[in-house]
Amino acid sequence: MNSKPMREYSRAQVFINNIPYIGMIVLGAAILVVGLDRSAWGWITGAAYLTYGLVGTLWIILFICPYCNYWNMRSCPCGYGLIAAKLRERKPGNRFNEKFKKHIPVIVPLWFIPILAGLPLLTHSFSWLLLVVLVVFGLDAFAVLPLFSKKHGCKSCPQKDSCPWMGSKSRPAST
Repeated sequence: MNSKPMREYSRAQVFINNIPYIGMIVLGAAILVVGLDRSAWGWITGAAYLTYGLVGTLWIILFICPYCNYWNMRSCPCGYGLIAAKLRERKPGNRFNEKFKKHIPVIVPLWFIPILAGLPLLTHSFSWLLLVVLVVFGLDAFAVLPLFSKKHGCKSCPQKDSCPWMGSKSRPAST
């Protein structure tokens, strides 16, 4: 654990920290709506994707956050730790790595569904708007969101050394 005091985040800072994820979800839904020519199916799939993004967040809050050292703390950059404390009891922090690996795959499709749906839609019926939304989604999902997380949220995380995402790149592999 880090010996220096952890930073506490205001509600405004928590909101700002969530903007890349919120943007990814809104842009992903827009890809589906625009790609399906704003038809009923476009709106239905867009709404389903938005719902998946919200449910994915709740999944993380319920099944990963109780194991995190940020549980019930204002030092959680995304604010999920405070929400988790209202919904679940604290769990052993030494199981964070295990729970992260087990549950993070639930939300990974959020990064790929818009691309896997948008590219065929783009090739079937080219649209500049769809192309722009796909490019902006890709930049946000695969560059801004991970970079923002690593440089901001993960930077002072008390569990970064044991985190499957951050830790695996920051420490040598075990033999």
